[in-house]
Amino acid sequence: MKLIVAEKPSVAQAVAPVVGAVTRKGGYLAGNGYVISWCFGHLCRLIEPDEYSAEWAGKWTFAMLPMIPDTWQYAVSKDKSAAKQFAVLKQLMLDSRITEIICATDADREGESIFRYVYHVAGCQKPVMRLWVSSLEDTAIRAGLAAMKPSSAYDNLFHAGECRDKADWLVGMNGSRLFSVRYPGSMLTVGRVQSPTLAMIVRRDYDAAHFISQRYFTVMLDCGSFSAESERFDDESAAAALAAAADGQQASVTAITREIRTDKPPRLFDLTSLERAANKMFGLTAKQTDDALQAIYEAKLATYPRTVSQFLTDDMEQSTREVISKVHAVFPQLGQSETVDISQCINNQKVAGHHAILPTANIAQADLSKLSDTQRTILMLIASRLILATAAPHRYEYVTATIRCAGTDFKAIGRTVLKSGWRSLESRMKAALQSKDNTENVQPDKALPQLTQGQMIDRVSGEKAEHWTSPPKPYTEDTLLAAMEHAGQDEYDEDSEKKGLGTPATRTKIIEGLIAHGYIERKGKQIRATEKGVNLISVIPETVKSPKLTAEWEMQLQQIERGAYSAEQFMQGIISYVRNLCAEYGTVDESITFRGSNEPVGNCPHCGKEVRKGQYGYYCTGKCGMNIAKVFGKVLTDFQLMRLLAGKEVTFTAHGIKTIVSPKAVAHTFHGKQGWQWDTRKG
Repeated sequence: MKLIVAEKPSVAQAVAPVVGAVTRKGGYLAGNGYVISWCFGHLCRLIEPDEYSAEWAGKWTFAMLPMIPDTWQYAVSKDKSAAKQFAVLKQLMLDSRITEIICATDADREGESIFRYVYHVAGCQKPVMRLWVSSLEDTAIRAGLAAMKPSSAYDNLFHAGECRDKADWLVGMNGSRLFSVRYPGSMLTVGRVQSPTLAMIVRRDYDAAHFISQRYFTVMLDCGSFSAESERFDDESAAAALAAAADGQQASVTAITREIRTDKPPRLFDLTSLERAANKMFGLTAKQTDDALQAIYEAKLATYPRTVSQFLTDDMEQSTREVISKVHAVFPQLGQSETVDISQCINNQKVAGHHAILPTANIAQADLSKLSDTQRTILMLIASRLILATAAPHRYEYVTATIRCAGTDFKAIGRTVLKSGWRSLESRMKAALQSKDNTENVQPDKALPQLTQGQMIDRVSGEKAEHWTSPPKPYTEDTLLAAMEHAGQDEYDEDSEKKGLGTPATRTKIIEGLIAHGYIERKGKQIRATEKGVNLISVIPETVKSPKLTAEWEMQLQQIERGAYSAEQFMQGIISYVRNLCAEYGTVDESITFRGSNEPVGNCPHCGKEVRKGQYGYYCTGKCGMNIAKVFGKVLTDFQLMRLLAGKEVTFTAHGIKTIVSPKAVAHTFHGKQGWQWDTRKG
C-alpha cells in the first residue's frame, strides 16, 4: 500500500476520490491500495531551549547566552490534537504494509518542512515520492501523480525551510533573552523578520509625526482652452510678481513634443499582490485574504495560493483561454475585452514551482452561493485580474507644450487616448466588485487642443497658486506588504535578485504576530506602532532591526532552494551573528528602566516633583504646570525621557543634524501657548 500525507484534512479529502481512498478510518482514509492521512499544519517543531538542558531553563541570564544547540532536536507539538494525529501518522508510516510514502503537503518551502519534520520524528526511512500540484482539481491531481519525483529532488527546498526555522530560532530565542536581561524589568520579543518590520512602521510613524510641511508656489497660466504651469517657487513674492507680469499678456508656443506611450495591463496575482489589492479595494487584512483564498483553493476554485510568480508557462495558454470563457459565463458583470492576449502573461523563466493565481475551470459548475461574501469577493477579484491581464494595452499620445510668457517658460501637458484597452474595463470592474478604491491609475491629463510651434495666444491670465508638501502616509497593509517585499533593494540594481522581508507565505504571520504582541495596532486601514513597539525599537541596535541584513538572509535562502548557496555556510553566518550580538550587548543598561504605567519616571527639572505619564503625555505632579514635550522639535520616546530625567545624555537626529542633549542643557522652563515647556540647549 501507499501512504499519502497531506497538510490538512481538507486537502486529503480532495485527493481521496482521485485515488479511490474513500473509506473513513480513525485519522485517515483508505481504499484501492492507498491510505491518506494528514497533518494539522506544523505537527512537529524545533524544541524549546528549556527542553535542551537545565542550563537553558528557568531564569534568563547572560550566562546562558548564546544558546546554540550542538545537535538540533525536534518534537511533536504540545497541542493535544496534534499529538493524537502524529500518533496516527507514525503508526501508518511504520506499518509494514506501507511500502511507499507520497508527500502531498503544500508544494512550497513550508509544506516540505512540515512533512519532513514528521517523517524524521516518526523515525521513518521508507522511500518517499513528492506530489507537486498547483491546483486541487481532479485533472491536476492525476497529472501530478503521474509526474511524481523522488523526495530527494526537493532536498534543497527543505534545506532552505529548515535553515529559515533554525535562523528564526537562533535570532529570536537569543535576542529576546539578551535584550530582556539587558533592560531589567522588561520582557522583550526580538525576531529575525519581526524586528525589521516593526522598525519600518516606527520610522514611518516618526517621519509623519515630525514632518514639517513646506509651502511653495507655482503660477498658473490660463490660455483659454487649456492651462500651463510654471516651475516651483519657494519665494511667494517672486511667484506673485510673475503672475502679475503674465496677466493679460501675449504668450507663444515655443516647443511641442509628442510621444506615443503604452500602459501595459496589470500582471496576474501572486499572493502578495492579491493581499495588497484586497486591502486597498476592500479593506481586508492580509490574513482575511489568505483565509478566503485558502478556502476557495481547497474548494478547487482557485490555483495554489502561496505563489511568488505573476506569470504562466507556455503550455498553459489553451487551458487559460478556456478558464477565461468560463469566467465570462460565471461573472458577466466584469465585462469582456475586445481581444484576449494570453502571451503577455507567459514567461517560463519567472515561474519557479507555481504559476500565478488563477480561477479554475470548476467555477462553471460550482455552487458559488455556498461561498462566504469574502471568499466570493476574492474569487471575483482573481477572475477580474485574469481578464485585465490578458486585455489589450492602453495606448495614448502624450503631448508636452512649452508656453513662453513674461520671459518665463510654462508647461502644458495633455494626453489623447488612442486605444483604451484594459483601462476601459477597469472602472466597470471596480463597480462590479463594489471596490472602496476610487483612485485611478492614470494621470487625469486632458487632451490639449491642436497647437503649432510659433502659435501666439492673446491675453492670457496669470494666477499664483499655493501648495504644501505632504507628510508620508501611515502604513496600510497594502503599503506595508509592498515595503516588506522591496526592503533591502534600494542599494541594488533592478536586475539584482529579489530581496525582501520574509516571503509571501510568512509576511501575514509577521504582521499578525506584531499585533498579538502589542507592538502595532490597526486603526481603520492604518497600521500604527504602539508605545510598546516604539520603546522596543528604541533600545535594540541597528543590526537587529536592519531590513537590509534580513533581506540579504532571505536572498541566501532563495539561493539555497536553487542549490546555489550552501546551507552550512548560511547557518555559520547566522551563528556568528548571534555570537557577536551576545558579546556586544551582554551587559545591563541601567540608563533605561521599564516601569509600570502608573509609576513615576523621574523628577521634574524645574521643581523636583515626580514626573508621571498621563493621558496626553508626561507631566509634573507639582504645581509648576510643566509638561515634557519636545527637544529641538523632536518628540521624545519614553526611554529617552527616562534617560534625561536620570541624568544621562540623549543622542538623536533632528532635522538631519545629529544632536546630543545633556541633562545640564535643561536651563529653565518657560510658559508658552501649550503650557510649560522644557527649554533645552545643545549640550
